[in-house]
Amino acid sequence: MNPRVISVEAVKEHILKISFENDEVKLFDVSPFLDKGIFKELQDYNYLKQASVAFGCVEWPHEQDFSNDTLYLLSTPLGS
Repeated sequence: MNPRVISVEAVKEHILKISFENDEVKLFDVSPFLDKGIFKELQDYNYLKQASVAFGCVEWPHEQDFSNDTLYLLSTPLGS
């Protein structure tokens, strides 16, 4: 089981900075998902910045979300 998200911040267009409960900080690029249905709304940086943590995952007001597993496995360690 992968660690849960404890904080999220949109740091630039299409990039989220994610902190996990194991003290790792990673960058997650949402751009591969932007042409898929409900994720198209994340193309708007102002909307992307509305990301919040819920139940160890990341979500947005219109119910888009990414699981902690997706975020952890597909993100890049900060500084890499």
